[in-house]
Amino acid sequence: MEERILRFISALRASGVRVSLAESADGLRAVRAAGVGDRDRFRVSLRAALIKEHRGLAIFDRLFPVFFDHAAMPSLPDLTGDLSPQEAELLAEALRQFSESLRRTFERLVRGEPLSDEELERLGRAVGLQQVDNLRYRDWMIERMRRALRLREVQEALAELEETLARLGLQRERVKQIRAQIDVSQRALEGQLLGYAGQQLAGNMAARPRPSDWQALVARPFDRLSEADMERLRHEVRRLAAALRSTVALRQKHARSGQLDAKATVRANLRYAGVPMELRHRDRHLKPKLVVVCDVSASMRYVSELMLSLLHALQDQVRKTHAFAFIDRLEYISPDLARGEAHQAVARVIARMPAGYYNTDLGSSLEDFDRRHLALLDTRTTFIVVGDGRNNFNEPRLDLFDKFVRRSRRALWLTPEPRPLWGTGDSDMHRYAERCGAVQVVTNLGELAAAVDRLLAGG
Repeated sequence: MEERILRFISALRASGVRVSLAESADGLRAVRAAGVGDRDRFRVSLRAALIKEHRGLAIFDRLFPVFFDHAAMPSLPDLTGDLSPQEAELLAEALRQFSESLRRTFERLVRGEPLSDEELERLGRAVGLQQVDNLRYRDWMIERMRRALRLREVQEALAELEETLARLGLQRERVKQIRAQIDVSQRALEGQLLGYAGQQLAGNMAARPRPSDWQALVARPFDRLSEADMERLRHEVRRLAAALRSTVALRQKHARSGQLDAKATVRANLRYAGVPMELRHRDRHLKPKLVVVCDVSASMRYVSELMLSLLHALQDQVRKTHAFAFIDRLEYISPDLARGEAHQAVARVIARMPAGYYNTDLGSSLEDFDRRHLALLDTRTTFIVVGDGRNNFNEPRLDLFDKFVRRSRRALWLTPEPRPLWGTGDSDMHRYAERCGAVQVVTNLGELAAAVDRLLAGG
C-alpha cells in the first residue's frame, strides 16, 4: 500500500499538484493513523495531508479511484468445484463449440480466476498501454484490453452457451448459476482492468519528464493563477519580453531589405550613368501604433495586467501605445504605466474606479472613448481590446465599436473566454467578434505572448 501511495503522489505532482516531501511524509503518517479499512476515512486523511490548494481537490478526486478502487479482483468461488463429474463434462462439451481463446476466457470466468500481474503486464504491452501517458485515453485502452480478452464476444456467446447446456440436459438452476458466475466474474475482471490501466497510465504520466516550474507557470490558465503565481510572473515577464524583443528586432532587420525601391535606385546610380551599382530598398516601417483598451474587472485583471506588462516592456518595438483601462468607465493609463510597473498602474486605476464583479460596462467605456479620444484612431492604428465580452447586460454600443474598427488600420480582440461560452449569460463576445478583424483566445501567458508576437509581426 505504501508503494501505491507513493506512485499516487507522483501522479499528483505530474498533474500539477504541488506536494512537498514533508507533505508526502505527512500523508503516509496520516494513513498509518487512520488505517485503510474505512475507505472514506482513508481518502479524507490522505487528501487533508496532501492537498493545500483548492485547485488540487479536483485532481485528487480524479486520481484517487484510479489508484485505490478496483485495485484487485475480489476473491470469487471456483464454480467448477461444485459441479459433479457429469456436469463438468457437459460444460466442457458445451465450451468445445467455441474457439480456443474464447473457451479459455469462459473457463477463467467460471473459475472466478483473476489475471495475474504477469498477465496484466503482457496484456498492457500487447495493446500499447506502456506508451500512453494521459488518463484521457484510459477508457480507450480498457476497451482494447477487453477486446484482447474476448470479453465482448463472451456476452454475445452467453445465450448460445445457455442453449447448448440446456439441450445437453444440464438442470436449469445449474445453467442459471453458471450464467450468474460468468457475469459476476466478468464485472470483477473489468474492474481489475480499470484499476490496472488507470494506475499504469498515471505511472507513465508521473515518469515522463516534468516541465520546468517556469514552463508550467506560463502554461497555467489565467483562472487558476494564485496571487503568489502572479507575483512570480511579474518578475519573470521581463524575461519573456526580452525574448520577444530579440525576435521582433531580428524580424524587422530582415524585413527592411525586402522590396526593391526602383526610383531610389535610379537616383542613387545617376553618377554611374544609370548602371545599378548600388541598390536601394524600401524601408518597411513595421512598428505599429497601438490603442489598447483593457478590462480590469475582477475576472480580467490578471490577463490585462500581463498584456500591459508585455507592451510596456516592448515600447521600443512600437511607435506609440495609448493604453486605457475600464470597468464601468474608461481611464487613460499611459501616464500611470510611464511611472511604474503595470500592476502598480492597474492598482492606481482600481483605486480611482472601485472594482466589482458585476459592474462591467464596455458600452459606457466606448462612449467615453468616442467623446474624448477618437482622434487617436487613424489608418496607422491597431485597435486592441482585451476583455471577455461580458457586459453585465448593459448596452454594448456596437455602433461605436463598428465606427472604431472602420477608422483603424485593423482591430484585434484578445479574450480568455472559450468560444463555446460566447453569447451565454451576459456575454456579448459573439456580437463583437463578428465585427472585429481578428479574435484570439488566450488562456495563459504563453498564448498571450504568442498573440503579442503575431501582433508585432503583422505591423
